[in-house]
Parts: sequence; C-alpha cells; structure tokens
Amino acid sequence: MALFYFEKRGKRHQEALAKSFNFAKQNRQALKKLNWFILKSYVGPLVMTFFIALFILLMQFLWRYIDDLVGKGLEINIIAQLLFYASFTFVPMAFPISILLSSIMTFGNFGEHYELVAMKASGISTWKVMRPLVILSVFISLFAFYFSNNMLPIANLKFKTTLYDVQKKKLAFDISEGIFYDGIESYVIRINSKGRDGQTIYDVKIYDHTDNMGNIKVITAEKGFMELSPNQQNIIFTLYDGYSYTDVYNVRNYRNDVPFERTKFKEQRLKFDLSEFNMSRSQEDLFKGNYMMLNISQLNYYIDSIGAQIETKKEQYSRNFTRRLSNYASIDTTKAATAIASIKQRDTAQQAEATDQLRWPLINSFIRADQIKIIENALQATRNTRENVIWTKKDFQKREETLKKHQVFWHKKFSLSIACFILFFIGAPMGAIVRKGGLGLPLVIAVGFFLIYYLTSIFGEKAAQVGDLNVYLGVWLSSIVLFPIGLFLTFKATTDAPLLDGDNWKRLFIRMYRFFNKEKTATS
Repeated sequence: MALFYFEKRGKRHQEALAKSFNFAKQNRQALKKLNWFILKSYVGPLVMTFFIALFILLMQFLWRYIDDLVGKGLEINIIAQLLFYASFTFVPMAFPISILLSSIMTFGNFGEHYELVAMKASGISTWKVMRPLVILSVFISLFAFYFSNNMLPIANLKFKTTLYDVQKKKLAFDISEGIFYDGIESYVIRINSKGRDGQTIYDVKIYDHTDNMGNIKVITAEKGFMELSPNQQNIIFTLYDGYSYTDVYNVRNYRNDVPFERTKFKEQRLKFDLSEFNMSRSQEDLFKGNYMMLNISQLNYYIDSIGAQIETKKEQYSRNFTRRLSNYASIDTTKAATAIASIKQRDTAQQAEATDQLRWPLINSFIRADQIKIIENALQATRNTRENVIWTKKDFQKREETLKKHQVFWHKKFSLSIACFILFFIGAPMGAIVRKGGLGLPLVIAVGFFLIYYLTSIFGEKAAQVGDLNVYLGVWLSSIVLFPIGLFLTFKATTDAPLLDGDNWKRLFIRMYRFFNKEKTATS
C-alpha cells in the first residue's frame, strides 16, 4: 500500500515537472518570438531614418558645392562617384540621428498601441523589452568603430581627391552672345550673335594674346562656323569675309609710327585646344598624409612622430637661444674691456672722470660714438631675437595644433561608437515615456537631443584643437553630457516613473513655491 502511494506520488511529481518544463519551454519560445518581433519593429525604422538622414546630408552637400558642379560638363559617372564617396563621409552623422530617432519611434509605437502595457502585464519588464535592442546596439557600435577606422579613411581620401579635381576643372566651353569669352588661354573671343543651330556665328572678333604683348593681333569676320573636332579635343572656327590686323613692333621707330598689317581673307580656319577643359585626376598620394585619411595605427605613428619632432625642436631652440645670448654677452664684455683699457692710458684727470663714470651703467665707459654703435647693435639684436621668438612661437603653435588634430581624430574613432550606444539609451526610454510613434513628436525630440550631441561635439573638438580644452575632455564632451541623461531616462522608464505626468510636475512646483515662500518669511 505504501509502495503504491509513493509510486502514485512520484508520477504526480513527474507530471508536474513535465508541465513546468513544457510551460518554461513555451515561455522561452514566446519570449524568443517577442524578441524577434521587437527586432523587426526596430530595424525597419532604423534603416528608413538612416537613409533619410543620409539623403538630407547629401542635399546639403549639393547645395553647398553647387557652384563647383554646375556648368563644367561633368560626366554622370564622375558625379555619381562624388556623391557615393560623399555619402560614406556622412555616415558618422547619419548613424547617431538614425539610432536616436528609430529607438524613439519603436518604443513610442509600442506605448501608443498598448503593446508595451501588454508586455508588462505578462511579467516582462521594460529592461527585458530593451535587452534584444541593447545587444543589437552593441553590434552596431562595433560596426561603427570598424567603419570609422577602416572604411571612413578610404572614403575621405576618395572624396577629397574627387572633389579637388572637380573644383579645379574649368567651366565647359560655352561662348555667349555679346560677351568677351576668355576661357581659352591666351585668347579672347567675342561673338555678336548665333544662328538657330548654335554653330553659325556672326560678327566675330578674336584677340590673340599668345605673344603677351597686348592686343597686337586681332581677327574679325562677318560670319563663321564653329564645330568640335572628331576627337572632341579641339574647337574649329571657320571664318568668312574677314580681316586680320597685326601691329608691327619689330621695326625701327615703331613706337612713333605705329605701323600695322591688315590681311583680308575669304575663308580662314582656326583651331583651339580644349584639352585644358578635360578633368585631370590627381594622385591620391598627395592627400594620404592628412589626418582624416588615417586609421588608428597610422595615427599612432604620426602622433609619436610629431610629438618627437616638437620635443627635438624645443631642445634645439633652447640651446641656440642660450648660445645666442652668450655671444651677445661676450661681445659686450670685450668692447667694455677695450674701452676701460684705453681710458686707463689717459692722464690722471681723465682717469678720475672715467672712474666717476664707471659708477653708472657699463655703457658710460664708452665714448659717444661707441655708445651709439652699441645701442644700435643692441636694438638690432633685440629685434632679431624678438622676431625669432615670435616666428618660433607660431611654428610651435602650428605643430601643436597639427598634433592635437591627430589626437582628436584618434579619439573620434571611439567616440562615435560610444555616442551611438548612449543615444540608444536616450531614445528607447524616451519613446517608452512619451508613448507616441510616427515621425511627429519623435522627430522633434530626436532633433533636440541630436542638436545637443552635435553642438557639444563641434564645440569640444574645436576647443581641443586650439588648446582651450584638454583633448580627452573636448572629444568626449558630448558623451559626458548625454550619459547622465541616458541613465536618468532609463531609470525612469524601467521604474515606470510618471516623468511626463502633469499633476506630478504641478505638485512639485507647488512644493517649491511654498518652500521659497517659507524661506522669505523666515528671513523677514
């Protein structure tokens, strides 16, 4: 009987364990599905906001450099390359704003559709809801570091080189009516009017400055025709019924007589080289040494090299400056000893007078002419020393600024990753608190926090480069400012604190008002 009881009890225990295991298994499966749902809800807005931010930054770039792109006859592939490389350089700005905005939108949608309330009612805390996105944010931060260290330097190099070539390219060959066109080197061309075909030209004047003697050669024609050569490298002018005027300056008394030659022609062909209008590509090696084109290992090398150069320059200047002062002192001492020896050879009265003069500064031991020379030499030496000190100070300042730029960019490799992580912990709790999705209120909140991040970053980096702030403090200023805000918002969201409850803020202001009134009453 007892054996039967224990067997039955063991079966009930096994059944309870099996049910508990099945429930835990189902719970894990449900939690896994929930995590995938949260990730899918977050990735969509993240990708969308990233490309929207990238597009806005590209439009800003086009607006800024529109004058360098329009009117130069650039090929489509050149413009596409420039925009492609420019988009890579804007990723460090698009990443933070997209993470911030997408996290606010995701958790705002959860709160607006009561999905976050349902998760909490099922025993899932806000921190557990955030956990899969936290893991994803870690991977995004690692990718941001990889991008900043390995891909961004190459993109900066390609972008700067292509932009430099585009800016250097001349405007496309285009002669307007009634305008003196000087785009072709050593020539000025004026066309009074054009035909409907755009190639027939009337009342043409061409000023030839190839001899660098002014307007001594002028060609005029009533009518002409212009066309490109088959290889597109030359423009050919065929002129009809015109004259060629040339001032003769290589004959005797040409300045007084001012002779010139006039040649009439029925047809004349002129060919102008257009190769200078082609876009030449610069060597990328010219820009490789810039701090924006370096990764961490290369930055470490340059930082050590520049720092060693500065220390060596300081030691050399200190030795040279001391040697220069000692030379000045030795010259003055020699002159003084010579003057004193000459004074001692004078008669007794003169020696007594010289002895009285020696009580004054050393220069009183010299005669008037020598005193003037000594003062002039001293003034000249002082001016030279002052100019040398000023020039050396500026040189050291430039070297220090270059060193700090390298150090700032070294820290920026890491600050981007940390900023992405911190901005997630601002956006996700803020979305859970405001409980509004879409692009309305989340966009306003995201722009506000992003402005804080961007302005503090720019201010800190500029201040660090000029030496007003420490490099560490300057680069990490934005993270230092935003990190406490992220902690505070995360704490409020995970503890379900009514941060935006109007009644709570009203009660807080009332307590503050009463407290200050009591202080005033006590003091009075």
